[in-house]
Amino acid sequence: MLYVIGLGLGDEKDITLRGLEAVKKCEKVFMEAYTSLLSFGLSDDGIATLENLYGKPITIADREMVEEKADEILSAAGASDVAFLVVGDPFGATTHSDLVVRARELGIGVKVVHNASVMNAIGVCGLQLYRYGETVSIPFFTDVWRPDSFYEKIQKNRELGLHTLCLLDIRVKEPSWESLSRGKKKYEPPRYMTINTAIEQLLEVLQKREGSAYDEDTDCVGFARVGSEDQKIVAGPMKQLLSVDFGSPLHCLVITGQTHPLEEEMLNIYRLNTKDDSDQKVKKSV
Repeated sequence: MLYVIGLGLGDEKDITLRGLEAVKKCEKVFMEAYTSLLSFGLSDDGIATLENLYGKPITIADREMVEEKADEILSAAGASDVAFLVVGDPFGATTHSDLVVRARELGIGVKVVHNASVMNAIGVCGLQLYRYGETVSIPFFTDVWRPDSFYEKIQKNRELGLHTLCLLDIRVKEPSWESLSRGKKKYEPPRYMTINTAIEQLLEVLQKREGSAYDEDTDCVGFARVGSEDQKIVAGPMKQLLSVDFGSPLHCLVITGQTHPLEEEMLNIYRLNTKDDSDQKVKKSV
């Protein structure tokens, strides 16, 4: 049996009772570690914290293992109960759907244990979840690769009056182009896109497109470490959020569409204190 288990967004305590029971009865435990991270996942003792709770070792499943060596996971699941842990909800990334399909094709039983994900946790800011359009991903720009296909999706959402969730790039264990050209993989240091970088790239695309999907005065909401005890949420125009220090990863950004008065009331909780420009304190989340 393959158990695909969501861990939630905060720390080791966010796993559900059903998920914890499943992990404890599994022979092997794999943890996907490239589409997202728990809040403590950046620390050296993050995995050790989980292993102490589960009472068994965890094998880190990086992008290479999940996408190229999934047979190792499926082979183990064909012989015994195996847990595949995913930060957030199991189906927040298409890679995990592929793993389930392959398991079914091999006649391996699959059980899914759901949990909170960024897709619903962003509701904390007050923007109603059913008023969101298509989610977009913002990748890191490079000197030679500056994709902007997300612009049309944001534009379409805004034309419909819908909010847009922007998921920001995570680069974990990514081989450098130079090493690939030499035929020997050498991995780049981990990188996590900040809200500030995302807005800079969005405004760069805007200049190139000369469109009107959004501008520097468009209201947005920046989220850092959403679902954690130290989450930070700030609402305001793009140009204002550029100067905010959101702290450590992970970050995401919402570009607002048309807002209901109740949504505005909730957003006001998270707006910057503009009464004193010298004191850029953020109103704490409720």
